Amino acid sequence: MRIGIDCRLWNESGVGRYIRNLVEQLLIIDKINQYVLFVLPKDEGSIKYQALSSKYTNWKIVKADIRWHSLEEQLWFPSILEKENLDLVHFPYVSVPIFYNKPFVVTIHDLIPYHFPTGEASTLPPYLYKAKLIGYKFVISQAARKAKKIITVSNATKGEIVDHLKVDPSKVVVTYEGVDQKIRNSKSEIRNNFQNTKYKIQNTKYFLYVGNAYPHKNLDNLIEAFDLLCHPKLVSGSQSNRDSDRRGNDIKLILVGREDYFYRRLKEKVHKMNLEKDIKFLGEIGDEELANLYKNALALVMPSFMEGFGLSALEAMANECLVLASDISSLKEICGDAAVYFDPYDVKDMLKKMVNIYHSNDTYHYFDHVRRGFERARVFSWKKMAKETLKIYESCLSI
Repeated sequence: MRIGIDCRLWNESGVGRYIRNLVEQLLIIDKINQYVLFVLPKDEGSIKYQALSSKYTNWKIVKADIRWHSLEEQLWFPSILEKENLDLVHFPYVSVPIFYNKPFVVTIHDLIPYHFPTGEASTLPPYLYKAKLIGYKFVISQAARKAKKIITVSNATKGEIVDHLKVDPSKVVVTYEGVDQKIRNSKSEIRNNFQNTKYKIQNTKYFLYVGNAYPHKNLDNLIEAFDLLCHPKLVSGSQSNRDSDRRGNDIKLILVGREDYFYRRLKEKVHKMNLEKDIKFLGEIGDEELANLYKNALALVMPSFMEGFGLSALEAMANECLVLASDISSLKEICGDAAVYFDPYDVKDMLKKMVNIYHSNDTYHYFDHVRRGFERARVFSWKKMAKETLKIYESCLSI
């Protein structure tokens, strides 16, 4: 087959990591099919450097200077695709041209916009944003209807797709994500001996959050719970003296993620709550630095109201980091009995679990959770995901 892969989101965070690992593994395991990668011109160099060795001859790069979720994507991207005489196209994201009528598969990572719109971050007037959201949902529904197969990343998300998009369950295939080798195999410092002067967290206990700050991530409740952790007397309602009520300077909350409107808003909240000494925003960091943070955290906290998969939880488990997670179906599917769960809508429940971990002698009492998480993470791999995706491509020939 001659297979096209839409790689325009190559350097984005979540979906980009999925695309990068899919392409890299496909080129290793598949010597038969030809691959055409559609990329933004600015990403061409990094794609050749990161994933495409000269020993692979079954790939080609085509520049597609078209942004996702744009009118140009709907009008002009189909003609770029059709010029390549493709047997199949894989859209690894829901931004699919509705006028493309050749065979394709689409990956739907989640349906979070159906539950948590992000219109407050838009510069559009409310009525235009609402129209754009309607258009977005129409594109997803059309993609789901026309796709030969729909790939998704968890059974929880598969249930959402079947329920909201009204497609045959047999059309939706789950392929779990994996952990990057750079994160899994990083030569990190010994746990609890983390001397990172760059971020001023040496010899410090800390909880870790990794991801974006969109509303469904529930970071407002996390900040509220951490404030109560730092100032225990506030739990009983006393606002007497925040500084004197502190547990001390040995506990931090570290947030890792690309700065955007939502992170800037969160920083303003932290400033107003006078928590700037306690909460650190690191922005985007490299894989080795991220692995160090995982290995030395008290726990990774995932307070999300909803997730498609929960990649940071998987990465944490692979680095022997305790996971403190929302009691939601997707995270329970990925973490199983390896995580400590809480009600994401209940700040006091979140606080209770954080206090228990804080007082547990650096997760000693959660050793079994950490061990089970490490073993569980070994089941997930990008290579396995790529092999399953290749089988999906091949199955589309007979549909």
